[in-house]
Amino acid sequence: MQLEQSPIHLLHRAGQCAGDVFQSEMRTEDLTPRQYAVLVAVAEREGLSQTNLVEMTGIDRSTLADIIRRMLKKGLVQRRRTKEDARAYAVKLTEEGRRMLQSAVPMARKVDDRILEALPTAQRERFLTDLNTIVKALGKLEAAVEPKLKVKVGGRRRS
Repeated sequence: MQLEQSPIHLLHRAGQCAGDVFQSEMRTEDLTPRQYAVLVAVAEREGLSQTNLVEMTGIDRSTLADIIRRMLKKGLVQRRRTKEDARAYAVKLTEEGRRMLQSAVPMARKVDDRILEALPTAQRERFLTDLNTIVKALGKLEAAVEPKLKVKVGGRRRS
């Protein structure tokens, strides 16, 4: 199989290129694409649990926990235990997080525009629809497979 015909390779390369564009546009902000996604998700639904953020962003649980820790240190988010589940944290933006997001949104729009400019105008909406279709289909597949991947260790299920 040639790499030019491999969806996994092409998606990975496209992601690398998009990340490079993001970093070049965000040079004035100390923000990664995943941190930006978390800021947007939290702004859209203030008080989300970290589990909900995993579901919304697709960022795996341990990576998200690390991102939240770094964002707490930067003063971009705050978290507190939820009333429903004392083990879960609800995440909110701080004023600094709102300021960071507000200044990052125009730059992120420029990034999206630069990425989509690689395609003819008539193909852009279809491209986004196709990407969303892939994400949703593979997300459902992953959710169905994930419980099967857990191994029983010492009487408990662990992943």
